[in-house]
Amino acid sequence: MVATKPTTPNPTAKPTARGNVQPTQTSSDLERHVHAPGRDTLVKQVREKINQLGVTYIYFQFVSVTGRIVGKGIPANHWESIAERGFQLVYGSTANLFIDRHGEYIGYGPEASELVGIADPETFVQLPWDKRIARVFCTCFRNREERVNPGGHLTSDCRGNLRIFHEEFQQTHKMHLRMGTEPEMMWLKLDENRELKGGVTKPNCYHIDQFEELRPAFMNVIEYGQAMGLDMIQGDHEDAPGQLELNWMFDDVLRNSDRLTTYRQICAQVAREKGLHACFMSKPFMNVSASGCHHNMSLWSGGDLTANPLGQKVLPGMEGVFSYLQGGVNHFMPEPKIDSVKPGPVGLKSIGGVIAHLKALTAIGSSTVNSYRRLWDTGFWAPVFADWGFQNRTCALRVSAPGRFEYRSVDSMVNPYLMGAGLLKAFDDGLNRNLDPGEPEERNIYVAMEAGKQVSKLPMNLGEALHELANDAVIRAAMPDEMYRVFHHYKNDEWEKFNHTVTNWDLEQYLDCLP
Repeated sequence: MVATKPTTPNPTAKPTARGNVQPTQTSSDLERHVHAPGRDTLVKQVREKINQLGVTYIYFQFVSVTGRIVGKGIPANHWESIAERGFQLVYGSTANLFIDRHGEYIGYGPEASELVGIADPETFVQLPWDKRIARVFCTCFRNREERVNPGGHLTSDCRGNLRIFHEEFQQTHKMHLRMGTEPEMMWLKLDENRELKGGVTKPNCYHIDQFEELRPAFMNVIEYGQAMGLDMIQGDHEDAPGQLELNWMFDDVLRNSDRLTTYRQICAQVAREKGLHACFMSKPFMNVSASGCHHNMSLWSGGDLTANPLGQKVLPGMEGVFSYLQGGVNHFMPEPKIDSVKPGPVGLKSIGGVIAHLKALTAIGSSTVNSYRRLWDTGFWAPVFADWGFQNRTCALRVSAPGRFEYRSVDSMVNPYLMGAGLLKAFDDGLNRNLDPGEPEERNIYVAMEAGKQVSKLPMNLGEALHELANDAVIRAAMPDEMYRVFHHYKNDEWEKFNHTVTNWDLEQYLDCLP
């Protein structure tokens, strides 16, 4: 039922058709992943796609701590050998190979080993803008020659972590998480020196005329998106310069995260073709809305994979890229015998878990210094209070429709793999401890507070959010071992760099303040 099932490690796997050695209880995570039941068949199917589509080069990619796409390019004639043994890349690539303000590499130094990236063949798809090239997502492991835990899951691999946590959640609660994201972003103009010169359009929300102005860009995005498995459903012009939101059908949390990552790659490519800049920075302009990335979520049991809803005659990639989970039982729906409007017990406990951990989750959903410009620039519906309600955009969590919650305290810079893992941990805690979220707030939260309601505020800068994360063991568990160390190092350094930087604001505010 889950998209990643063919590559799930299984210590009792039988020998494959290629004559692979049978994994044992003592074999590494890497070997269990490579020899998982059915994976050899998927590897062969990718070879058939390579030959059928004329692919000659493949991007083997994974995702860094900030959501950046990293990896290697390898000629397609090496597909089978790389699928078997993987490729190597420095551990520090999971932290973008960045250095901190003291000149030290973030997460891993030059003495660290090299990770092994193993392709997940079900994610193979051709790039529509250059059909000689395909991409495949990878899971990362520790090097086979490491002294400690050789071939173990690399815990700084955010995508691999999400798969593991989702499988654990399903085993414990017999439910899985489906997610839909609303990625706002801005299309900006470039001058002859490729310097930014504002948005392509005016900040007029929902205006079809402004939407039409961006038609050359968004139609290319839609065409490329459909060719790479995004079942596009709707879009509109938002209320910032050049700001668009394009949506696709919701799905399994891991596959949806892959699609958001793919969408960002597509936008960057279309921007190159149009001489524009695809901006995912949350708040490039004051006095207009920032770019959010609301997460709509629900817990389900059952359902079936519906392959190829777009109806392509020849799929330019593996069937899993074009499949969506449909049907089943949505456990966030109201139970009429209890309340015809409120979510059922599973939904309420899940909301309770998110509300209990909202402050720590803010460090993931609002992960940059710039993210908090969105919260401070009042009047644009960005949530700053830890509460929930029905159709209430002043709360961090709202029931946007029967059977789904919209998590609003998240912006366009989010790493969806970290966010998905954090929400799973919050749901798990809410379900295990029967957490009560309280009554939904149906008033504007500011009106409710004027009437005397006590509401906790979210962290209002990155430093506060990192402090909350450090003191929340439940959400911190979504970043096991090296993942938290890398995330904290990276983000704390970002906060320190900001605090020790003199800006134009400093000069304008203080240069002539005395005598």
